[in-house]
Amino acid sequence: MSIRHSRTRSLAACLMFFAICSPSSAQFGTPPPALQPETLPPALEGGIVGPWLVPDVHITEPTNPLLLGGFGITQVNVDGGGANTVGDAANEPSIAVDPTAPNRMVIGWRQFDSIASNFRQAGNAWSNDGGRTWHNETVFTPGTFRSDPVLDADAQGNIYYSSLKSDFTLDTFITGDGGQSWSSPIPAFGGDKQWIVIDRTGGVGDGNLYQAWSTAAGCCGNNIFTRSTDGGMTYMPPISLPNSPVWGTLAVANDGTLYIAGINFNNGSVYLLRSTNAQNPAQTPTFQSTQIDMGGIFNLGGNCDPNPAGLWGQLWVSVDNSGGPNDGNVYVVASVDPPGSDPLDVRCAISTDGGQSFSASTRVNSDPLNPNSYQWFGTMSVAPNGRIDVVWNDSSESGVCNRSRLYYASSSDGGQTWSPGTAMSPEFDSYLGWPQQNKIGDYYHMRSDLLGADLAWAATFNGEQDVYFLRIGPSDCNGNGVDDNTDLSNGTSQDCNGNGIPDECDIAAGLLADNDHNGVPDICSCLADTNHDGIVSPADFSAWVAAFNAMAPECDQNGDGSCTPADFSAWVANYNAGC
Repeated sequence: MSIRHSRTRSLAACLMFFAICSPSSAQFGTPPPALQPETLPPALEGGIVGPWLVPDVHITEPTNPLLLGGFGITQVNVDGGGANTVGDAANEPSIAVDPTAPNRMVIGWRQFDSIASNFRQAGNAWSNDGGRTWHNETVFTPGTFRSDPVLDADAQGNIYYSSLKSDFTLDTFITGDGGQSWSSPIPAFGGDKQWIVIDRTGGVGDGNLYQAWSTAAGCCGNNIFTRSTDGGMTYMPPISLPNSPVWGTLAVANDGTLYIAGINFNNGSVYLLRSTNAQNPAQTPTFQSTQIDMGGIFNLGGNCDPNPAGLWGQLWVSVDNSGGPNDGNVYVVASVDPPGSDPLDVRCAISTDGGQSFSASTRVNSDPLNPNSYQWFGTMSVAPNGRIDVVWNDSSESGVCNRSRLYYASSSDGGQTWSPGTAMSPEFDSYLGWPQQNKIGDYYHMRSDLLGADLAWAATFNGEQDVYFLRIGPSDCNGNGVDDNTDLSNGTSQDCNGNGIPDECDIAAGLLADNDHNGVPDICSCLADTNHDGIVSPADFSAWVAAFNAMAPECDQNGDGSCTPADFSAWVANYNAGC
């Protein structure tokens, strides 16, 4: 909430406005007689100690959880009542998490209002309770064809949404309030299959936004890379990249080095590009290129194709920025076709020298080799402690390429070994709900933290394509490396409103207000104790008057985010109620 700073009325004018006392009767050390006829409880004279819990606060329950098979999966593209919209399609999701308030996140996707059409728009939804509920907002610039959503956040918590238009140029939209409001579209050059990353290192390139796209269709021929050094307001003229990598992603290391992974259209080889000077606003970025053996070919099609008109997944690059034993390692993960009859595996290539060379790749999925086993849409993110998280769609159980379950595995030793693949969802059919385009998009998107990961993905549990959110592992909304439930049970965090989320996370994400900045949500603290001495007493009236005249946060007794005369009535009600 914001506090308006436009009031100049004096205390006397304030009291006249309320029409509850005259200048001669205003004794500011005690509540004025005009508080009558509602009598102040005698107990106030001695004070009431301790917080006052509001007993009837409505807490919203998680919206539309899918609990089939015990999996807690929440649908994102829901209506205002949390229900699915029948007959539409949503796919190709991307997620951004606010690093200053991890319970605040935004997901974007390709929104098809009818599967009878290939026309899609820029869907977007936000959550401020760690993905338990989602607020599906109006598409950006309604009526405009938009595709390929990609989201990221800067270190201050601003979230950026890159959106492809029908002319194969890009717009950037920016939100500073976790997706509840957005900027107008900002032109950003660009082209098909773009990806973005934002530098959050705190170094010379902090806040830089990097963007690369495909040579197949875009603004500028073979010039497929641009950079913004002013928070996405303007972009440098695009430049070419060595080996023109496409269908890949970008990452930034702790030292500001920029990495781009992709495949070359001409020879089918996978390349990693690195730039040490892209972070420098005064220099035009230069890149070095390294070819990678992924242990298979980046393929499309086959005897059976789980995603006929789309990719079998992107090339993912990420860096270990943990400061631990594998700090600086560069990982590239993709679903590739290995030698032999097995059509698809998820494999991870590893560099221990900053991307200059790569060791032999490792197989992430642990199923037996099988000609009907497809591990597609391999998706990776690396946690702040160096753990590598990978998810994919897996048909090994069904033996049919289009009937998959979501699987997960992780590595805590720099990709040398992997945990057994674990099913994270019921089975779904990727052939359902095609919106005049025979695919379920081209990618999923995941963000890792100390204890787990937040995943945006698409599936067909409703008989059509929808976007879902899945929390993998325990929640850690305050980023202390301890399960939120443990924080609450140990008393290291409080949950005064009983929603299962530590209060500090509700406050940081804007779910609950803390206008007096005492670390306790306003609805759970004694609002009339304006001077914070732990008791509700006549002395609080003088403190409230001072707060009102100073426009201090403590003035806001009705929780509407501003100091107005209405707050006096709220203060009186709180005072008379003992809070």
